[in-house]
Amino acid sequence: MTIDPNSETLKVGIVGAGAMGRGIAQVSATGGMQAVIFDTADGAAQGAVDFIGGMIDRAATKGRMSDAEALASKGRLGVANTIEDFKDCDLIVEAIVENIDIKRSVFQQIEKVVSKDTIIASNTSSIRISSIAAACEHKDRIAGLHFFNPVPLMKLVEVINGTDTSKETTDALVVIGKRMGRVPVVVKDAPGFLVNLGGRAYTTEALRIVSEGVAEPHEVDAIMRDACGFRMGPFELMDLTGIDVNFPVSNIIYNGYFQDKRLSTAPLHESMMEAGRLGRKTKAGFYDYDETGALIQPAPKVDIDAEPMRSAYLPEPAPELEQMLRDLGVSVLANDDGVSPILVAPVGEDCTSVIVRLELDPKRTVAVDTLTGVHMHATVMAAPGADDDVVHSVMVAIRKNTNAVTRIKDCPGFVAQRIRAMVANLGCEMAQIGVATPEDIDKGMTLGLNYPQGSIEMVDVMGKENTLIVLEELQGITGEERYRPSLWLRRRALLDLPIHTAD
Repeated sequence: MTIDPNSETLKVGIVGAGAMGRGIAQVSATGGMQAVIFDTADGAAQGAVDFIGGMIDRAATKGRMSDAEALASKGRLGVANTIEDFKDCDLIVEAIVENIDIKRSVFQQIEKVVSKDTIIASNTSSIRISSIAAACEHKDRIAGLHFFNPVPLMKLVEVINGTDTSKETTDALVVIGKRMGRVPVVVKDAPGFLVNLGGRAYTTEALRIVSEGVAEPHEVDAIMRDACGFRMGPFELMDLTGIDVNFPVSNIIYNGYFQDKRLSTAPLHESMMEAGRLGRKTKAGFYDYDETGALIQPAPKVDIDAEPMRSAYLPEPAPELEQMLRDLGVSVLANDDGVSPILVAPVGEDCTSVIVRLELDPKRTVAVDTLTGVHMHATVMAAPGADDDVVHSVMVAIRKNTNAVTRIKDCPGFVAQRIRAMVANLGCEMAQIGVATPEDIDKGMTLGLNYPQGSIEMVDVMGKENTLIVLEELQGITGEERYRPSLWLRRRALLDLPIHTAD
C-alpha cells in the first residue's frame, strides 16, 4: 500500500449525504483534506456541501476558526456525480443504510473504479467489517471507520480491523482520524465494536434493578448522576436514544456473543418496546414528556417526619460510616444497647446477608452505601421486616450531611456498587478478549459515552478488591452467571497489579 496519510493532497470520498456523511465530509475538509460527496438522491450531495459550508461559516463567526481557514475548508468540498468520480480518492468512507447486501454492492462498485491502494472504510455501527469485506477483492484495505453523531462534536472514532485488514491500512486510518480532529481507538471486529458493546452494562443492569423492585427508574438515575458523576441516568439515556434503538442493539450484541449472560437485558426492556413507550420520540418511555418534549419529573415521595438517631452501634469496622456519624454528632456505641439503630456498610452483600452473618437484630439494622459515598447522594436499605421508624431516623440524620437520601429495597450491591461493578467488569472482559487495549477502552467510554471514568478506570475508583467482591457476592447471592467476574479483573485483583497491566 502506497497511500500517504499525511499527504497535503489526500482526497476522501464519502458515500452518503445524510447526517453522518455530512459530518465526515466536514471534519475531512476542516482537517486539510479534499472531501467529495456522492449520494444517489438527486441534489443530496450538493445540499450536503451547502449545509457544511453553512456550518463552517457559523464556526468562523463564533471564532472557532479564522475566516481564511473557513474559506480554505469550503474550497476543499466537492460533489461526486457518480461512483466513477472517486477514481482518484485515497480513502472512501461509506455512510449509508445499515444493510449488508447494499453495503457489499457499494463496496464492489467502488473497487472497480479506485486504485488497489485506496482504503475503503465503512461507518457501520452494527455490521461486521469482515462480512462486508467478504464480497471484496482486496480485503486487506477494507476497514471500519465508525464516527459518532454529531460527528463534528463527538471526538471519538473507532478504527475497526476486519479479519484481513492490513496493519498499513489501520495505521493510515489512525493518522487520518487524527487529521480529522478525532481521537482514534483501534478496535477488533466484534459485535458492537467498542462503544456499543461497552455501553451495555450501564443500562441492562439498571433494568435488572428496577425489574427486581429494588428502586424506581428516577431513583436509579438520581443515584448514578449525583453519587457517581454520570451525565445522564441509565433510564434517561434509554429514553433519549429510543427503546426501539437500544433494545434491538442489546439483543444483537447478546446474540453476537452467543448469549453471554453478562450482556443480557431484562423483560422490562422488551415490554417498553412492545407498549410503544419508546422514549422522548413518543413522549412516553420510562418517563413522561410534555408537549415541548421536557421531561416530567415523578411526584416526590412524602417527606419523612421522624426524629434523627442520636446513637448507633457499628458491629464491624466501617471507618467512613463512623466518621460520618461523628460529623453528624451521633454517638457511636461500643456495644449494642438493644434500642439504637445498628448500622452496617456492606460491599456487595445485601442487608439480609450481613444480619445473618453477624447475628444482628433485623428490625434495627440499616445498611448504608459508603463505597459510593454519602455526601452527594446517600443510599440506604434494610432487610424485610425492618422497623420503618428506625430506618427513618437514620435517613433523617444522614440527610443533614448530604443532598439526598434514597431508601431502596434490600439488594446485594445497593444500586451504584452493582451498576458500576458491571460496567467495570465488562470493560475488563473487553480487554481480556482483545476488543481493544485497556487505554483505548477507557477512551471509548469517556469520549463516546461521556462516562465520568473509563470502564476499566472505574475499577480503580471502586478498588480492585471491592469490585471483585461485589461481583462475587452478587453471583453467590443470586446464583446468576451474569455476575461472573472477568479473569482480567480477578487476576489483577488477586495479584494486586494495576488494572491496566497488559497480559
